[in-house]
Amino acid sequence: MPKIFTDPDDLAEDIIRDVGTNLVVGLPLGLGKANHIANALYARAAADRAIKLTFFTALTLEKPRPKSLLERRFIAPVIDRLFGGYPDLTYAGALHAGALPPNISVIEFFFLAGKWLHAPFAQQRYISANYTHASSYLLARGLNVVMQLVAKRVVDGETRYSLSCNTDTSLDLLRARAEGRAAFKVYGQVNSELPFMPGAGDLAASEFDAVLDSPETDFPLFAPPAEPVSDTKYAIGLHTAGLVRDGGTLQIGIGQIGDALAQGLIVRHREPARFREIMQRLSPGAEPSALETATFEKGLYGVSEMLTEAFIGLIEADILKREVDGVALHGAFFLGPRSFYRALREMAPDRLARIQMMPVSFTNELYGDEAAKRRARVDARFVNNAMMATLMGAAVSDGLEDGQVVSGVGGQYNFVAQAFALAGARAILTVEATRQGKARTHSNIRWNYGHLTIPRHLRDVTVTEYGVADLRGKSDADVIAAMLGVADSRFQSELARQAKDAGKLSKNFEIPADKRENFPERIKAALRPAREAGLLPSFPFGSDFTDTEQRLIPALQVLQEAQRSPLQLPGLLWQGIIGSPDAADAECLARLGLDNPATFSERAYRALVSAALARSRAE
Repeated sequence: MPKIFTDPDDLAEDIIRDVGTNLVVGLPLGLGKANHIANALYARAAADRAIKLTFFTALTLEKPRPKSLLERRFIAPVIDRLFGGYPDLTYAGALHAGALPPNISVIEFFFLAGKWLHAPFAQQRYISANYTHASSYLLARGLNVVMQLVAKRVVDGETRYSLSCNTDTSLDLLRARAEGRAAFKVYGQVNSELPFMPGAGDLAASEFDAVLDSPETDFPLFAPPAEPVSDTKYAIGLHTAGLVRDGGTLQIGIGQIGDALAQGLIVRHREPARFREIMQRLSPGAEPSALETATFEKGLYGVSEMLTEAFIGLIEADILKREVDGVALHGAFFLGPRSFYRALREMAPDRLARIQMMPVSFTNELYGDEAAKRRARVDARFVNNAMMATLMGAAVSDGLEDGQVVSGVGGQYNFVAQAFALAGARAILTVEATRQGKARTHSNIRWNYGHLTIPRHLRDVTVTEYGVADLRGKSDADVIAAMLGVADSRFQSELARQAKDAGKLSKNFEIPADKRENFPERIKAALRPAREAGLLPSFPFGSDFTDTEQRLIPALQVLQEAQRSPLQLPGLLWQGIIGSPDAADAECLARLGLDNPATFSERAYRALVSAALARSRAE
C-alpha cells in the first residue's frame, strides 16, 4: 500500500530518499499535474544544487495575465472567481523570469498556444513530438518518477485512485513498467473536484508508492471558461458538420471550432430543414448532394485524444450513441470549464460507464488490436485546427517559419495518418481564412510557408469559413483552385498570381464568380437569421461568465479591433461622449469600474466602452 502524506515537503524528501538526487519526473499534460508535489520538489532542488531535477511535461496551465487597464478590470474578477485557488507552478514563473536554477530543467512537447513565444529557455528545450511518441522519449531519458493528480474512491473498504483527466501517457508508461521495460516510482495527489472516471485508469492503491492526501493541498481545478463562438468559427463548424456521416466516428481537436461543430451537428439532428437552409445561405453555389444533412439515427461513436464539453453536448442530444463494446466515447485527456467537470462528477454511473478514458496509444493509433479498431472507426472524421494552410494543401499548425513554437504537433499527425489508413475516413483541417495583425488583415491561406506540420502529400480536406476544399488525390493545379475557392476574396488575386508565376496554375485560370464573394460581411449576413433564432448561441454549452460579462465581451472585441485601426477610435470616442447608456450598459460600465470616472483616462474609457457596447448590439 502507498505511504500517505499530508505535507508535500515531507513527500518531496521521501522521493529524494527513495529515488536519489537525479530526478527525471514525468508530469501529465494539462490538468493532471500534481502541483504541490512538483512545487515542493522544485523548492528542494532550488535549495540544493546537488539535486538534478528534470520535469518532462506538456501544456503547462497558467492563469491569464491581463495587460491593459480594461483587460485588468474585466479579467481580474474572472481570474479570482475561476482560478483564485489554483496553485501556480513555480517552474513556470521561473521560466518567464529567466531565473530557472542551472540544476533544474523543464522540457515540454506541447505549449499552451502562444504562451512561450520568444522565451529562449522554453523554446530551446522544446521537443517536437507526436503525442504517441512522448512516453517513449520519457523512458529513453531515464524516467524515474511519475507524479499525477488523482481522484479517490473507497469501495467496500478498498481505496482506489483514478487517473481521471490524464490516462493519455500515464497508462502507456504503467504498461511499460508492468512489462519490465521501465522502473519508476508513482506518486499521486488527491483532488476532490476531479471526476472519478471508470475504465483502465481506475487503479488499485498498490500502483502508487505514495499519495499526498490533505484538505490543505486540495484545490479548485484549472477551469478555463468557454469563449464565445464567432461567426467565422460557426461557419467553419457548420461546413464541417455537413461532412459527418450518420453511423460514423468523430474526433474533435482543441478550441471553439469544436463547439461550433458540435452545435452544428445538434442543429442538423434536431432541425434538419433549418440546417439545410443555413448551409444554402452559407454556400449558395455549393452542390447540395455533397452535403450530409441526415439526422443521426444510428448515431456517432467518439474516439478523441481530448474529451471536451462539446462531446457531452452530443451525448445529451442523442447524437453520440453508437457504442463500441458498450462505450460511446473513448478519450485520453480532458480540460474544460467548471460545468464540464461537474457534469462528469454528477453523471449517473451507467451513463458515465459509456465514457472510457484510455491511453493515447489507443485513441491516436491503429496499432494494437488493429482489426477491432478498424471495425469500430468506420467513416471516421478527424477534425483538427491549423493556423495556416498553403495553396498546395500543406498545413501549419504548431510553429512559425523562424522556428518559434506556438503550440505543438500533439496528435494532429496521428489522426491525419489514421484517416489515410482507414477506409472511408477523412482528415479535416480547419483554418480561419484570415487573421488580424496590428495594422492590417493577413491571409491564413499562403502560397508557401517556411514551416509545415502536415505536408502536402497528406492533404485531405481543408475547411474555412468560406467552404470545403476536398484535396485528396487531386493534382496540384486542382488543389490550388480548390484552396483559392475557400480563401478570402481580398487575397485571391495575389495568391492566384503567385501560383501562376510558379507555373502551377494555368495562366487563363479564373476564380469562379460564386467564389469571389468570400467576405466576412457575407458570412455574418448568412448566419444572422440562425443567430437571431437562437440556433447558434455565442455559448452553445453554457458559460462561466456572468450575463454582464457576456455583454461586455463583444464590446471589448470591438474596441480591440478599433485599436488596430486607430482612425476608428475618434469616432467611437465621440459616439460615446454624446450617447447615453441604458440600464444594461450602465451595469457593464459599473463592472469595469467606469460608472463614476475620476480621471480623464477613465472618462475616455467610459466613452469608448459605451460606444463599443452600442456598436456590438448593432452588429
